[in-house]
Amino acid sequence: MNKIRGEAELTAGGKSYRLLLTLGALADIEDGLGLADLSQVAARLKNPRAADLAIVAAALMRGGGHAVQAADVLRLNCDLGALVEAVSQAFERAGLPHNATDAAPGEHAAPFPGTPGSRSG
Repeated sequence: MNKIRGEAELTAGGKSYRLLLTLGALADIEDGLGLADLSQVAARLKNPRAADLAIVAAALMRGGGHAVQAADVLRLNCDLGALVEAVSQAFERAGLPHNATDAAPGEHAAPFPGTPGSRSG
């Protein structure tokens, strides 16, 4: 895993997955969540459904070179907190602020309010 390159890591079921926010991953996230543009991503993920998390995680995993779909993510044997943390790290390492309160005017926020492992946003 290369943090400088923006990669995050998830370990699930004894396997390591690389997550990377690429242009293709962003397009997959927009399409998978049915959004008109990227400005809607943070708002949609403030209160995500399990399916939303799976769509985003799968897109980031494909960005990292893994051939996975959202249904595959839903079947992973992993801690939910670890999955949320890896997704959040992928956005943060791509240079996006963690949440809307950290975003400067005009910046887009990364998904999932709060801190990795926190109980609230």
